[in-house]
Amino acid sequence: MVGGSGTRLRPMTLTTPKPMLPLAGVPLVEHQLARARNAGIDHVVLATSYKAEVFAEHFRDGSASGVSLSYAVEAEPLGTGGGIRAASSMLRGTGPVVILNGDVFGSLNLRALMEHHERQAAEVTLHLREVEDARSYGTVETDDAGQVTSFREKVANPAGRQINAGTYVFSARALSAIPPGRPVSVERETFPLLIGQGARVVGFRDDASYWLDVGTPAAFVKANCDIVLGQAPGADGLVHRPREAIVLEGAVVGANARLSGGTVVGERSCIGDGAVVHASVLLPGAWVGAGAQVTDSVVGRGARVGTGAVLTGVALADGEHVPPDA
Repeated sequence: MVGGSGTRLRPMTLTTPKPMLPLAGVPLVEHQLARARNAGIDHVVLATSYKAEVFAEHFRDGSASGVSLSYAVEAEPLGTGGGIRAASSMLRGTGPVVILNGDVFGSLNLRALMEHHERQAAEVTLHLREVEDARSYGTVETDDAGQVTSFREKVANPAGRQINAGTYVFSARALSAIPPGRPVSVERETFPLLIGQGARVVGFRDDASYWLDVGTPAAFVKANCDIVLGQAPGADGLVHRPREAIVLEGAVVGANARLSGGTVVGERSCIGDGAVVHASVLLPGAWVGAGAQVTDSVVGRGARVGTGAVLTGVALADGEHVPPDA
């Protein structure tokens, strides 16, 4: 599910769809495709809407990522459920379908999730985990056997801390329960409907794997830094050995510049002499002037941080300029 416009991640998503933003130089959705491939999934449908052409231009038929790709393009956004139903027409076979949200980065064992779905003879299986503050998520109650008894999407006073972590397995029958041709929220409509009908909706509780909702600039920075520092396991071919920073192809780092905290220096970026960059992400073509200090920030594509400027907890838009000594 990669159709959202990523409003919480603006200004970065004004030019790039959220799932195509790079984590350690690799688009988020490419990390997800690698996880799917490692779980034995060989065909993936990307349900796109916002800037749909970006996905097809980058991935084409998916062969470079080791999977076969199809594209379900929504002329108008159909919501999470409507997007799933529209994409289902492009699926191959009649078996269970794994559904990934395009803003979730993690290391959940997809094969174990699928095996749990099969053992439980479930219509829908939800990845569940516990968080400190559940107000931003759908909260899920389960009985002693793990069957879902209640699903409430983003309430001010959640009853518990067990949340919907955004990865599902659907049976063909559950897919057909989503009305076609109109916007549907799988969280607000489909899950409560199935639960109310007595369908077998079960949870797969996993708190041990790495999981992050990459929905804000701060979370985007954290995901990048966690990969570089070795705190976020990635799929084969997308893992970097733990280090303080990575400098990608064509980037230039000046004398006495200090990089730390899992910083990612994007392709063709430039960091001036004596600059300090900590726990930050420079997107391709970014420029940080001599003596500048950048901390917990994102510097957009082609953006410029002037000589001696200090940036803390900021997300600069593509092409944005910060004047010297600001």
